[in-house]
Amino acid sequence: MSLSTHNRIESRVPQNEENIKWWGKELSMLAHRAMLEEVRLTPKPGLVDCNNSGSHNDMDILMFIHSANVVSESLAEFVYLGFGHGNASARLTLHALRSPGLACEQAMYHATNGVNTHKGAIFAFGLLCAGAGRLLARNVIPDAYKLCQEVADICQGVVTRELASTHEAKTAGERFYKCYGLTGARGEAESGFATVLNYSLPTYYTAIKQGWSMENALHQALLTLIAHNEDTNLVSRGGINGLRFAQNEAMALLNAGGMANQESIDKISALDNAFITKNLSPGGSADLLAVTWFLAHLPSPWNNHV
Repeated sequence: MSLSTHNRIESRVPQNEENIKWWGKELSMLAHRAMLEEVRLTPKPGLVDCNNSGSHNDMDILMFIHSANVVSESLAEFVYLGFGHGNASARLTLHALRSPGLACEQAMYHATNGVNTHKGAIFAFGLLCAGAGRLLARNVIPDAYKLCQEVADICQGVVTRELASTHEAKTAGERFYKCYGLTGARGEAESGFATVLNYSLPTYYTAIKQGWSMENALHQALLTLIAHNEDTNLVSRGGINGLRFAQNEAMALLNAGGMANQESIDKISALDNAFITKNLSPGGSADLLAVTWFLAHLPSPWNNHV
């Protein structure tokens, strides 16, 4: 039985050890599938897919699949951690997540010989799985909106603490914040994945309701993310002009009909070549695409869109 057609679950049910183990397994499997759906989507501008390695000369799709397998093995622990902190301060949960998060990153680096394939995904899915655990501890079944609000609560103030309060920019994230006001993955998490909730998730739902294939719906969602996401990965590779170029090109494709246009795949392939030429990779949007798929397929009575 697929996750998207899972039996209806009541919104509030008492949670016991067996239920929490089920949720840990189910959500880790869901995140694993989300990472695979993202990397297998082809073509993608500047990103690793089934056709090529995009703007990355140090990784390929087989490495991504292996990395996703390794990362997903740790995600159930984030659900259990969140469950154990369900009635504690949300900020304490963020602090408690740092150690297992770093351990998961180290497992990824060991699997990829030091290549960063899923650091952003570990951050996002670690928070989402922990947020789900916290909700379950309060006998609340996670849906996309409650879960994103829980992530926002966990990350409240993180931008101020980790970006705004620094006097001297030492990291790329700090420089982008001071120069352009970009908050990156921290800001997206603190907002409760607002870019996903406001743009890519409604886009994906609408496409599926219209009878589009999941692949076309994901392509439409990806274009929407690239057009609207202030992706610091693009700034890191191409400066602010690289970000604006990517956003404008994606918006142009959407304005031309997006995936409803018969020539859309050819246009995305051409954009892939343009991104590779400019060494651009919208890695932040790729992570948010995986988050979009994950939230759309949560085993929840509210997520019957797909």
